[in-house]
Amino acid sequence: MSFSFPKIYPILDSAIIAGAVTPQTSRAEFLQKLGSDLTRAGVTLLEYRNKTGADAELLADAAILRAAMPAGKVKLILDDRLNLVEQTGFDGVHVDTGDAPPSEARRVLGTHRIIGTFGGSQAMVPGILEQPANYFSIGLVFPTTTKQTTKAPIGPEGVRKLRLEAGPEPILVAVGGITLQTAPAVLAAGASVVAVAAAIFRQPDPAAEFERWMAALAS
Repeated sequence: MSFSFPKIYPILDSAIIAGAVTPQTSRAEFLQKLGSDLTRAGVTLLEYRNKTGADAELLADAAILRAAMPAGKVKLILDDRLNLVEQTGFDGVHVDTGDAPPSEARRVLGTHRIIGTFGGSQAMVPGILEQPANYFSIGLVFPTTTKQTTKAPIGPEGVRKLRLEAGPEPILVAVGGITLQTAPAVLAAGASVVAVAAAIFRQPDPAAEFERWMAALAS
């Protein structure tokens, strides 16, 4: 499929949602406002990640996000739950090591949806670039607080090494602990995209923070 990947790929984790909901604001109200604000701010690609919630919670969240972030404006990616992509009406799936392989995701979802997968850390995963994926996540680049992992951070130099190994064409999405201060160095090292969770969604106004990132990384 043809899709122009943005430089910034926000990842909305269910733990961030839970932490932001207050007695005065329901989960549904929070997600509806967040999704609408992010769409107005110019988000064109967003991943929703829920590692622990029941299917009912995931589907409820997804329905609100899809309504607030229309398909014609925003590509929504579901983390891990390949079996729920059709029900959510999302535009693709991200499958990591231990999830369904990219080939199975492609078989299930067809050619019109986005498939992302883990590409490598210290080195590219053997044979991964031959998989039918649209993008490959790399890292962790820096330590992160939003995802359980045992991988050692690779830093910008690790990103540069992986770009040389992958060649110029694959979309490499750098993940893990990236801030607005470190993002330029990560992109300069060869990442196509920076994926960001806490640095955007733990701010008082995530949409305004996203706009700040866009302005800083536009050049």
